[in-house]
Amino acid sequence: DNLLDAKRNNYLAAISRIKSMDGLAVAWLDISTGGFAVATSDARRLGADLARLEPGEIVFPDSLLDDPPLADLLNDSGYGLTPLPASRFDSASAERTLTEHFGVATLDAYGSFSRLEIAAAGALIDYVQLTQVGRMPAIRPPQAVDTGAVMLIDAATRANLELTRTTAGNVKGSLLETLDRTVTGPGGRLLAVHMAAPLTDPQAINDRLDAVRFFHDEPEPAGRLRGVLRSAPDMARALARISLQRGTPRDLGAILAGFMKASALRVLLDGDLKLTRLPGLVQAWRDTLDYDDDGLSDALGRTLADELPVQKRDGGFVRAGFNAELDEHRRLRDDARKVIAGLQQQYAEATGIKSLKVRHNNVLGYFVEVTQQNAGVLTAPPHQETFIHRQTMANAMRFTTTELAELESRISMAADRAVAMELEIFDRLAGRICAEAELVSAVADAVANLDVAAALAELAHDQRYARPRVDDSRAFNVSGGRHPVVEAALAKAQSGAFIANDCALGADDEGRHIWLLTGPNMAGKSTFLRQNAIIALMAQMGSFVPADAAHIGIVDRLFSRVGAADDLARGRSTFMVEMVETAAILNQAGARSLVILDEIGRGTATFDGLSIAWACVEHLHEVNRCRALFATHFHELTALSSRLDRLANATMKVREWNGEVIFLHEVIAGAADRSYGVQVAKLAGLPPAVLARAAEVLDKLEKTERASPDAALVDDLPLFTAARPQSAPAAAAAGQPLLDAVQAILPDELTPREALDLIYRLKEIAATDGKA
Repeated sequence: DNLLDAKRNNYLAAISRIKSMDGLAVAWLDISTGGFAVATSDARRLGADLARLEPGEIVFPDSLLDDPPLADLLNDSGYGLTPLPASRFDSASAERTLTEHFGVATLDAYGSFSRLEIAAAGALIDYVQLTQVGRMPAIRPPQAVDTGAVMLIDAATRANLELTRTTAGNVKGSLLETLDRTVTGPGGRLLAVHMAAPLTDPQAINDRLDAVRFFHDEPEPAGRLRGVLRSAPDMARALARISLQRGTPRDLGAILAGFMKASALRVLLDGDLKLTRLPGLVQAWRDTLDYDDDGLSDALGRTLADELPVQKRDGGFVRAGFNAELDEHRRLRDDARKVIAGLQQQYAEATGIKSLKVRHNNVLGYFVEVTQQNAGVLTAPPHQETFIHRQTMANAMRFTTTELAELESRISMAADRAVAMELEIFDRLAGRICAEAELVSAVADAVANLDVAAALAELAHDQRYARPRVDDSRAFNVSGGRHPVVEAALAKAQSGAFIANDCALGADDEGRHIWLLTGPNMAGKSTFLRQNAIIALMAQMGSFVPADAAHIGIVDRLFSRVGAADDLARGRSTFMVEMVETAAILNQAGARSLVILDEIGRGTATFDGLSIAWACVEHLHEVNRCRALFATHFHELTALSSRLDRLANATMKVREWNGEVIFLHEVIAGAADRSYGVQVAKLAGLPPAVLARAAEVLDKLEKTERASPDAALVDDLPLFTAARPQSAPAAAAAGQPLLDAVQAILPDELTPREALDLIYRLKEIAATDGKA
């Protein structure tokens, strides 16, 4: 039942690996919509693929548990795991399973699939067949997905950016909750899919942006379209329940209402909204709504009643007048009270007992009840043959009659027959719907896409978002960028306007692709880092962005290392978690990646942390050569800008007034002269005595440390060592005689006396060499 949750996509995933082939394949099925896809993966990106899907359950060959890195990844993922025998992932058997299920001779009509992909897809279908026992959901043909078609975002980055949940685990305050203006269940789920998997094809992205702009430029007719969408049912979930034999009369009604809303949307697109030529995607959605359902919606309309019960076993969902025999059974069932009341009056008049009652319970059925004083009338002639004694009570006696028993039988049979006939009608309609599952899914998809495009348009109009320019370059230029979640929170709290900032990471290989950002805590460094990552994600999911203007060259991988957290369950400290995530970034980021790093090296000793941060900056610059925002409190790193041609310094603007620090939340060129840590501690409420002592210690430390300027450190270190392997240090000249003497020793040929003499001789050599 949880796989039919209306608020989220419900994925079942399968992972396959074939010993004779490199890599992995991941297949996934949305149980609730029938969406079925498969893609090639590898051990390095598998975690990101699973984080994108968030599957409820993963099936995989049990042999993967023998691979420690993969086993750790799966066990730590938090998803439901179902290991299966490797034989269930045989590619030949999997291909037979797929062709038999979809009734085709070959899978070529659906695309080109590798053996790995076929193994994963076939194992997934086989598992569903095994567990559903003849109640298969409506599954669409498999779709091959290019692994490079979506932006790779690993689980740590998704958590750091709080895409679907905050770090506290709440949906409220997440990016999805802030952006979601959809008015239908399918639209909300589709928006989450777009956010989870931003595109990397500029043409596909701009097609989505064209659709959003169409509704953005025509807000009044777009508002009428959203008015129709608000009452649109969830056809996809209704179809899923019907195909799994869990459908209700209201699910049938949802399919009918969905077709009716689709027709209304098509009329709007053809009339009110067709003020200009429809963009490509909007035209495609409109064409889908111009469907031929082979009379299905007409059959549903003629059959279903206006008011539908929750459960089909309750009956009453077939319209009166649809079936004459059913109407007759219903009349007898529904008129039972009138018939019984008439019979009770007839018996009372015949016996002269005005208090005579005809009652019913689940044990006796219908019976005649009189008081003990009147019971003698029914047990004496002429009524003794008509009324048959059934039960004696303390104050009453109960009887039945042949006529009453026959009437009860007819009423009971009429009710049962009416329900049985309605269930037969339900099954026929459900069968027709399942036969048209592909059409129902296509209409549901079109409605969801219209909802998402119109919702993003309304969001852009209300929040002053701008259409980004997205192309195949390496540009990353944002003018007046804002953080959508923080901006919304400030507006809700009426705490003032968000301070917008620019970010220019260059338009070509000659630009300054790495910004080294310094400044005090609380000044807004982390917000600035996150907002630019979010702007890139929003642009590539096909949304307008919170900025005055933006030019985004395609980002193929997004990495974020922001915030501090430990992993006690796995024995990892805060610093260890930081290093693991940083290692993943440095090992995987490429020239088209966008990396945001915050305070690398802060979890260890000062010089250790500075050294690590220093090396990371060099590696990003020389090896990864990616676009990056690197926030740090190590001001020594700012000296690197004079030697690394693609590195620029930026800082958070602050002002001091009467001993107080004022955060202006503005990003400007240059480097911070200090971190203002003591001032921030004052804002946090540390005792005055502690603050005074901290200021005293800071003054002494700064006088000592600043005796060695940063420039000297830069000049002393060789440049670009990250770009080449380090050679082993040459042996020191000092100590060579001692080393020669040790190497000349033949231990097996020494007597105890010679060994003792040798020790004294080595001591003499060491002493002489030390003096030299």
